[in-house]
Amino acid sequence: MVQILLKPTGLWLAILSVLIGCQSANQSPCEPTPITTKAPSDEIARLKQFIDSSRIAATADARGFYYTIQAPGSGTKPTVCSNVSVNYEGRLTDGTSFDSGEDISFGLNQLIVGWQEGIPLIAQGGRITLYLPPSLAYGSQQQGEIPANSILIFQIDLLSIN
Repeated sequence: MVQILLKPTGLWLAILSVLIGCQSANQSPCEPTPITTKAPSDEIARLKQFIDSSRIAATADARGFYYTIQAPGSGTKPTVCSNVSVNYEGRLTDGTSFDSGEDISFGLNQLIVGWQEGIPLIAQGGRITLYLPPSLAYGSQQQGEIPANSILIFQIDLLSIN
């Protein structure tokens, strides 16, 4: 269940669910297939420049995003077919918070590629920061306060795998 709050918080997660959910709704039952989406080299270069200039100690993923695991969690890690509950905050590179939510539950296969690939890097009780290039987030579409082609930063706590 996605909560929609008065400020833009859960609204963006709801939009993500609708936009991505249309293509994954046909996957009944969900089949964990590898995601082959990779960010274009210009987006990866721009993200790397941000990571380097901000002196962030982050790990590069082959698909073009970066991540920092603050706590790995314990037990089983989710798959793209898992339903999870999370606390999260989304920010732009200038630090502006555009979305947040507490104890939000959803199917990973209904969300942006960056979350589908990033959240399974941790187990229940884990915390990760994802640095996503535009093509693994909202792409070239402006989403409310989020400008088109934005690099997005998500702090995510994986509360449970349902």
